[in-house]
Amino acid sequence: SSGINAEYGGAERLINHLRKHGIPMCIATGSSSKDFELKTHSHKDLVGMMEFTVRSDDPEVKHGKPHPDIFLVAKSRFQTPPASSANCLVLEDAPNGVKAAMAADMKCVMVPDPRLETIPPAHLVLKSLEEFSPQDFGLPPF
Repeated sequence: SSGINAEYGGAERLINHLRKHGIPMCIATGSSSKDFELKTHSHKDLVGMMEFTVRSDDPEVKHGKPHPDIFLVAKSRFQTPPASSANCLVLEDAPNGVKAAMAADMKCVMVPDPRLETIPPAHLVLKSLEEFSPQDFGLPPF
């Protein structure tokens, strides 16, 4: 639940699949509300499938990524909060987001910008979300 760009291959398919199966989703972004609106104005349909959005300027988010705050706030806001952080899966494209997810004890899949030179440790690193297999993380298969 992060800044994964909807342009990234496979994002729309994955979001639609998880929604169809009733998997709660949110966006936890390091962007401010203003920047988030600018970045997502052409993806309102996908953003609308999320239960909610937590942005960096949220008053409950005391420290930005790489601190875990934004993901812990997000976890607490689900209508039915997960019993454990280990039940949360974060999709990330940025190193600080991966560090934040890992610090929150959540599972993390990274789809890095191909220009990144250093990839932080994540549970899985993919070139594209098209390579993602939901069943590998206990989710319904495509």
